Amino acid sequence: MAPPLLNLDGIRLTFGGVPLLDGAALSASTGDKIALVGRNGSGKSTLLKIAAGMVEPTDGEVFRQPSATIRYLPQAPDMDGFASVRAYVEAGLGPADDAHRATYLLDHLGLSGEERPGDLSGGEARRAALARVMAPEPDIMLLDEPTNHLDLSVIEWLEEELIRTSSALILISHDRRFLERVSRNTVWLDRGQTRRLDRGFAHFEEWRDQILEEEERDQHKLGRQIVREEHWLRYGVTARRKRNMRRLGELQTMRQKFRSHRGAEGVATMVASDAAESGKLVIEAKNIDKSFGDLTVVKGFSTRIQRGDRIGLVGPNGAGKTTLLKMLTGEMESDAGSIRLGVNLEIATLDQKREAVDPNETLTSYLTDGRGENLVINGEQRHVVSYMKDFLFKPEQARTPVRELSGGERARLILARVLARPANLLVLDEPTNDLDMETLELLQELVAGFAGTVILVSHDRDFLDRTVTSIIAPDGDGKWVEYAGGYSDMLAQRGGTRLDDRKSRKANAEAASSSRNEAEALKGPAKKLSFKQKFALDNLPKKMEAVTASISRLENQIADPAFYERDPHGFQKTIAALDKERVTLAALEEEWLELEMLREELEG
Repeated sequence: MAPPLLNLDGIRLTFGGVPLLDGAALSASTGDKIALVGRNGSGKSTLLKIAAGMVEPTDGEVFRQPSATIRYLPQAPDMDGFASVRAYVEAGLGPADDAHRATYLLDHLGLSGEERPGDLSGGEARRAALARVMAPEPDIMLLDEPTNHLDLSVIEWLEEELIRTSSALILISHDRRFLERVSRNTVWLDRGQTRRLDRGFAHFEEWRDQILEEEERDQHKLGRQIVREEHWLRYGVTARRKRNMRRLGELQTMRQKFRSHRGAEGVATMVASDAAESGKLVIEAKNIDKSFGDLTVVKGFSTRIQRGDRIGLVGPNGAGKTTLLKMLTGEMESDAGSIRLGVNLEIATLDQKREAVDPNETLTSYLTDGRGENLVINGEQRHVVSYMKDFLFKPEQARTPVRELSGGERARLILARVLARPANLLVLDEPTNDLDMETLELLQELVAGFAGTVILVSHDRDFLDRTVTSIIAPDGDGKWVEYAGGYSDMLAQRGGTRLDDRKSRKANAEAASSSRNEAEALKGPAKKLSFKQKFALDNLPKKMEAVTASISRLENQIADPAFYERDPHGFQKTIAALDKERVTLAALEEEWLELEMLREELEG
């Protein structure tokens, strides 16, 4: 086994007298792809910063291979002093690194490189930081929430890049599908300590639940043993003083162990406050349009949303998901067409910007709108502290200002406020942002079991597959199409085409048409296809079909989680072959598209 590139052992770190890390360990060797998981606030980001050398632990050993290059993706990158994004990204390259890779990464992350750092949004800055980390292809990449602010097509591209990379990876993410596809090892940080599973994240939950069950059983046994020893102490003491003192010492040790045990954190309790039932028809849209100047966002879209439907809106950033959502709920008027809302609608909305929250407002005031210390949930009056406990807040946080909450705590607080409002239509824009996996699971159950209607925007494919009954996705030029089922069902109905593929094909077709028009302007129009062109047009579909079958076979091979461990060299060869076949298929499709458009033009 290769020596580790990075090894952390016995790491301890205390904040304000409370141990955040208490003997944590983390190691990475060449080829490792590790999912670092744990509850919000468990110390995952801190452990990653210790690995990167940005935070010094109170105690423990940190080893980094002197020759190894390590790159860390921060949550908030510092871009001061750089004139452009390209300069920022290229500053992360070494003398022997390929500068063209920076261009490749910027392009796929939706950046030109000419942007000024001061003009970037938070999401764009994160994408620039991701390009900087990946460009030098370091020995180890430490990635903290790499999918934040990325749309689905870019997330899927990033997955493929990270699966192919030879760099060791340590990933923190709340995107389950992303972790399942990329990781081969899992490290669970829980109550300051780490446990390692040498399997990917797909096997984590079953393993975690088994550990917690065993721990609860052992704690119960210890409690019963203490009861037996205390009974002996009261009624079974004999004259054998030496033996009695030893057993008394063991009893004290058991009591200390029992008292000092830190149980697993509780789980949030999420219940939406129900309103009266809405009418059967919730929303009806007929041929609605929306444009902003020359940009058409929605064109000729129609849908009928019935009570009980759970609709997911997906698409690249900037496609118009939030605009369409606002139109459907009556918050924004359409330029043409009609929108009709059903009767008795009570709408609760969680917007993408998480609404304006006063950072100085206390949790109690925020949840009750400043109206005392009680709320009415499903017709029952509850004290705000009792309701806060459902969302894992401690009683002493009741007077805490919002500014002191972590990102995950703030997300839970806003959800608590939204779910306290009586509603029969939930409108959720990116509801999974900043939620840990346990809270995410509960939100999933709430949405899937909600008696009313749900419309949500999300980039979380696993969440969509588990909750929605249909997907609305863009199809180019402002057109939107509704598909039955979840995200995976949508892909199947599109023939496996991802959301960005059609846009790419359209761009290829436009480029081919432009080149052909230029050639025709010089040569004059052709009267018919040549024999060679006709032969190619007839035979290209068979070649594309064969290459598609080959791609499917290779993808199935690399999907086997044991393949890499069994045959690392063979895994890399398969990845290379898959890349080659995808390039071949793209070239065949482009050639066929050019010939088909030429044939249609000549015949037309």
